[in-house]
Amino acid sequence: MGYRGFCLYLVLLALSLEPQNLKSEELTCNPNDLRALAGFSNCLESAIAGWNGTITPDCCTWTGITCDNSTVSGRRVVGLEIGSKRLTGKICESLAGLNQLRVLNLSHNFIWGTLPAELFRLQNIEIIDLSNNDFLGSINNKGMCTISTRIQVLNFSNNHFSGQVPKDLANCTFLNHLSFDGNSLSGSLPETLFQLKYLSELNLQGNSISGALSNGIGNLSNLVKLDISSNLFSGVLPDIFGSLARLEHFSAMSNSFTGLLPNSLVNSPSLQMLNLNNNSLSSTININCYSMKNLLSLDLGSNLFHGPIPNSLSSCRRLKTLNLAHNNLSGKLPNNYRNLKSLTHLSLSNTSLNNILSALRILQYCRNLSMLVLTMNFHDEQMPNDENLHFKNLNSLILANCKLRGSIPQWLSSCHKLQLLDLSWNHLGGSVPSWFGNFESLFYLDLSNNSLEGEIPKSLTELQSLISENITIDEPVSSFQLRTARQGGPILSYRQISSFRPTLDLSYNNLQGPIWPDFWNLKRLHVLNLKENNLSGPIPNNLSGMTGLEKLDLSHNKLSGEIPRSLVNLSFVSTFDVSYNHLCGEIPEGGQFDTFPSASFEGNNGLCRAEYCICQSDQTPIHSPREKKRIIIGLPFEIGAATGFVLTVIYCFMSRLSFP
Repeated sequence: MGYRGFCLYLVLLALSLEPQNLKSEELTCNPNDLRALAGFSNCLESAIAGWNGTITPDCCTWTGITCDNSTVSGRRVVGLEIGSKRLTGKICESLAGLNQLRVLNLSHNFIWGTLPAELFRLQNIEIIDLSNNDFLGSINNKGMCTISTRIQVLNFSNNHFSGQVPKDLANCTFLNHLSFDGNSLSGSLPETLFQLKYLSELNLQGNSISGALSNGIGNLSNLVKLDISSNLFSGVLPDIFGSLARLEHFSAMSNSFTGLLPNSLVNSPSLQMLNLNNNSLSSTININCYSMKNLLSLDLGSNLFHGPIPNSLSSCRRLKTLNLAHNNLSGKLPNNYRNLKSLTHLSLSNTSLNNILSALRILQYCRNLSMLVLTMNFHDEQMPNDENLHFKNLNSLILANCKLRGSIPQWLSSCHKLQLLDLSWNHLGGSVPSWFGNFESLFYLDLSNNSLEGEIPKSLTELQSLISENITIDEPVSSFQLRTARQGGPILSYRQISSFRPTLDLSYNNLQGPIWPDFWNLKRLHVLNLKENNLSGPIPNNLSGMTGLEKLDLSHNKLSGEIPRSLVNLSFVSTFDVSYNHLCGEIPEGGQFDTFPSASFEGNNGLCRAEYCICQSDQTPIHSPREKKRIIIGLPFEIGAATGFVLTVIYCFMSRLSFP
């Protein structure tokens, strides 16, 4: 017995030995409840702040305890709410002694073990929240709601429960909120689930539940939120949404649904959020905006829809977020989309969209637009440089992998709220504009895989968002998904802008000149990628001031001199590459440098790991694979040209031709 248990034991012993000394008005906590709490505390492996060492019978004053106003046998515990206390250990059966308990909240701890059946013998319990713990095992056969008939809320989210959704949920006739999301449940949904006529919120996302979605779901006429995302559901969506007259939020993303959108779904007047992303739904998009007058968010991305960009969506005037990306759509953006005045987030990536100038001229009328994702469209078109384009509220623009020609347009300089800009994998030329340094909130800039020339503008070392800690990132709504595409690499998906690491990526261009020492100012920068350019000069010693750096890639350039020993102080760097430059001297040791592979330093004749190295100026450069390819291609041409010249002279001489 630990110190906590011993102290509680003393309290119980005093209560049992001297009851005559305790008047009813002094007995503020029922002895049975105190005993139950003592047993509960002893099962835990960690102390509960406000309980540890307490030698008072007044448990009603303890942290997270709520009592009623009973005075006959002491006040009764009706609430035990100790979420987010970093508690570890198991729940034991002593908790069943709190027979007047109505609210139990143990969420956001590290409590483990199986779910005790005694939990469902609390006849007055109304709310049970065990979410975000480490519970495991099956939830079935616990006698759920057989005795605890008053349960209204069951939240078992984000644990490790397995098996099927319990069949005895049918006993929970007053259940209003049910959450099993983020577990390992499997099998199909039991038909008994559809008997819960008072259920308003059902969260099942993030499991392995399979089979078709039963027509029985239409019996849950009080549903306001239904989320079955990220499961193994298949077949067609049932045409039962006309029975769900209160449904506002429906998400079935990342399943295997096929077929058409049900007629009752695309005409639902109550729906505010519809997310069917990442399924195999097909045919045309036939959303009826005149019926769906409350629709705020629509995500139909990553399906098999075909046809033109649907013009009818322009009538959804309240629409704030729209994602149609990764479908078989085509054509121009309808002119009527300028009527979407409430639109804040739009993704049309990989929809074979054409005429970028027309699209941007239309979208600028969406004055509230803050996020625009148009990746993998407009192939080989010219980047518009129309000075009349204005996007005053735009904070994120992803226009990558479009093979756009031209230069970085001047109109971007007026996007003063820009936080994230991705123009990678295009054919943009010219220089990197110095006005990038004027963006106070820009923390992610990807201009990689273009044909940019000139020096890196020194203004990039003055980006305030990479210097200051006081930048607020405007996040999209939870249903919106950001995607960045890479040729030959994975498609990365993010739900938050803050998931993007602060980045400057200028790799795979034709940039020249030095790496500015003032880069040390960017203490919030996590990724600096200058790979595959023509940068020259030394690696600045000051780069050690970039204390937040996780990745530094300076490979395949023309950098010279030594690797600054001060870079050993970059304690968070996990990726470091200076291969294929003209560096020399001793490779630093210590810190993260002891973890970098030899490939990080190859291609530099003058680098060594010896105790004493001489930095020679007459190194023979080692060519990178890209340079070797150029040399191999160029060598036969030079040999052929020389051979051809000699043969021509011989032929002319033999033919006795004279040159004028």
